[in-house]
Amino acid sequence: MPRSYAILIDAGFLKRKLGSQQAPMTAAHVEAFIDQVRCHPSLRDLILHRIYYYDAPPLEISVERPLSGGKLQFATTPLARANKALHAHLVKLPFFALRLGELSFRGWRVQQKALPATQASVTLQATDLTPDIQQKGVDMRIGLDIAALTLKRQVQIIVLVTGDSDFIPAMKFARREGAQLFLVTLGHAVKDYLLDHADLVLNLPPP
Repeated sequence: MPRSYAILIDAGFLKRKLGSQQAPMTAAHVEAFIDQVRCHPSLRDLILHRIYYYDAPPLEISVERPLSGGKLQFATTPLARANKALHAHLVKLPFFALRLGELSFRGWRVQQKALPATQASVTLQATDLTPDIQQKGVDMRIGLDIAALTLKRQVQIIVLVTGDSDFIPAMKFARREGAQLFLVTLGHAVKDYLLDHADLVLNLPPP
């Protein structure tokens, strides 16, 4: 019987590799990337169990803007609209599961370019401040799904799309339990010990 596999995508990583702040990643980028993974010679003859996509929904709160005054409505920003549309499209794809954490607003941070190393004091402008937003719960969901897929023997191969070494404990667990761990880094420079805990690195260029 053919072996089966699941693709687990760290969306934050994929967005950095396939898009930018000026040109965010689109659903077409994600679909082209998934096709690349599925057509890889190491997976071509295997059965796809499911694609898991880990992200967080856009913030929908409003906060006071420092210095300039007024409010920032996160839900109306182009990035939030693009991400919401992306999720709405992806969730309708076959064999696709959206796993959502959450975003938390932690205040405002000063951009590094506004902090010269040779000055004892600086005058800040409103444009020197950017929202400090933290993503929570996503890494935990990836780790839990790796454990569940492995322990329930739902798949024999886990294809993990990330460059984050924080997933090494989950990777080691999967391999100890008998699953194979394939890693997709899209050419990203990762730490050697992340590669050490993968059975195979799928060398795929960004589509």
